[in-house]
Amino acid sequence: MNKVLVTGGLGFIGSHTVVELQNEGFEVVVIDNLSNSSIEVLEGIHRITGTKPHYENIDLRDKSAVQYFFKKHNDITGIIHFAASKAVGESVENPLLYYENNINSLVYILQELIHLTQSNFIFSSSCTVYGQAEKMPITEDATVQPANSPYGNTKQIGEEIITDVAKVSNINSILLRYFNPIGAHSSAEIGELPLGIPQNLVPFITQTAFGLRKELSVYGNDYPTPDGTCIRDYIHVVDLAKAHVIALQRLLKKQNLENVETFNLGTGRGSSVIEVISAFEKVSGQKLPYKIVGRREGDVIAAYANTDKANTVLGWKAKSSLEEALSSAWNWEQKIRS
Repeated sequence: MNKVLVTGGLGFIGSHTVVELQNEGFEVVVIDNLSNSSIEVLEGIHRITGTKPHYENIDLRDKSAVQYFFKKHNDITGIIHFAASKAVGESVENPLLYYENNINSLVYILQELIHLTQSNFIFSSSCTVYGQAEKMPITEDATVQPANSPYGNTKQIGEEIITDVAKVSNINSILLRYFNPIGAHSSAEIGELPLGIPQNLVPFITQTAFGLRKELSVYGNDYPTPDGTCIRDYIHVVDLAKAHVIALQRLLKKQNLENVETFNLGTGRGSSVIEVISAFEKVSGQKLPYKIVGRREGDVIAAYANTDKANTVLGWKAKSSLEEALSSAWNWEQKIRS
């Protein structure tokens, strides 16, 4: 049985990936410092899969704690690295937090991996590395533009660090650039659980629909898009989680063609904020109160993926529709508030 470390494994994407890994027979070790997650997620994973992953509460900014962990778990064959701060707006307000958390933790992990006989590393990257891409849909060959936020910059720098290290070590890595993950597991045992005010659109929508928020703020309606609101590629989190398992299996089977490979993960379809609101109202039967406010610093106009490479090389394709993803998010919101 392959033993896999999932950092940030109690977070939104991490927890869904742990479920898919365990469903495929992997032994999973989770590191999470609970800075943006809950220990209760462990029980949700247990209820879905029948197995509770091994869990360690470690802050990956603590270099000695990272070193001790890898001494104790020297039989790990793969790492999926999610642990990072991830809110665009917050990164603009507090850039040093993002550089410390997202860069230092990555460096400390890689410093340990270069000593392992098997170093298969999946990096949680983002479409933010493209900045405002010049052409849609975005391919992996698109120019990496100057980042629009410190968060986006940490993902660019992270990719560069991994690429540099892979040239002089035995690390094999796949960089997965996701577009906008939404939704929840069909069991409604795990889902997106932001602490405080949500930074992402869909949990803000579901909390507003449930009455926790007075109204949704739509950041700008004067963008050069059909309805004036920003366009994103919204992918169901379970589809995204399955891609991580496939990517890891590719490395374990030594099917990768390069030391570092890059794949976009999205649906290939862009939806505006207004379109997402309309789709949610349709699946939930709820009328959503919202107001147009000023643009938010760090937001790009449009970003949606060309997923041909992931479809053909990885053999992965997103299956769920926007409506299915929103319906699962609404089911999750209702369950956790009941």
